[in-house]
Amino acid sequence: MLFVIALLVFVVVTVAVFVAMSLYDQREAQARVLRDRLSTVKKTTEQAVPNVALLRDELLSRIPAFDTFLRRSERVSLLQKMLAQGNIDARAGNFLMLCAVSALVMAVIAFVAGGNLVFGWVGALLGFFIPYAYASHMRTRRFQKFEEKFPEAIDTLARAVRAGHAFTTALEMIANEVSEPVAGEFRQLYEEQKFGLPVRDALLNLADRIPLVDIKFFVTAVMLQRETGGNLAEILDNLSYVIRERFKILRQVRVHTAQGRLTMVLLMALPPTIVVLMQLLNPGFIRPLFTDPLGHALIVGGITLQTMGYFVIRRIIRIQV
Repeated sequence: MLFVIALLVFVVVTVAVFVAMSLYDQREAQARVLRDRLSTVKKTTEQAVPNVALLRDELLSRIPAFDTFLRRSERVSLLQKMLAQGNIDARAGNFLMLCAVSALVMAVIAFVAGGNLVFGWVGALLGFFIPYAYASHMRTRRFQKFEEKFPEAIDTLARAVRAGHAFTTALEMIANEVSEPVAGEFRQLYEEQKFGLPVRDALLNLADRIPLVDIKFFVTAVMLQRETGGNLAEILDNLSYVIRERFKILRQVRVHTAQGRLTMVLLMALPPTIVVLMQLLNPGFIRPLFTDPLGHALIVGGITLQTMGYFVIRRIIRIQV
């Protein structure tokens, strides 16, 4: 009970402090935004060759004080980038607050279920990383969809170039004809170069937003063709063929590693399943595992070995193509 009260007091005090700091720092934050925009305009006018960039909403939180605090950490910026790559409409500050709430809820549940402070901390740690795992899953899922649709986008680009359209016009055709998530990324690529950003920089931004091998091949091929010349349509056709052949090999590898992936799932799910069943069928038999100090050490050792086994099996079945 004392653990729950301490957590609630911590959350209330933290929220109160952030609200007070945001009210105090709001005017200063608005002035900082104006100074940054004016300095950007000044720099572009002073340069001989202007480096024009699109203005984006890069706030990590709508609370000015919290946004200033988060900008000091590079990891938070990487988190915001991961949320954008996963097409999750949330700011990094709100996402971290969600992680904190999830940690608090899981800590209370684990503490009530286990009756021990150690379980409370383990639950808090697990609850904090659950939203991150979801965001990582959405990012991976979106990248997989992008890889599946990307050859179609390359074929559309090759046909448009072969028909006599300009490269930038072909980008607009991809944004209008190909499905998401490829359409959204190429639409942003088209709008960046449309509003003055050099095509080279816009392509590099695409490779930064979608850090896939196929995108790097595409960006490299297009930039080399623009600098040295050549038949862009033929280059794109060859690139599309290579990507499709690589997908065939990946599917074959996935078939051959199916047994290893199934083994990993069974080994990871078996121990917690047995613990839950024993707790329901014979609680007295498994109670020393949660009440005795030796049982606590065994739990920590088991979780450590399970984690090590997961990464070892994952490394074995992950084959780069």
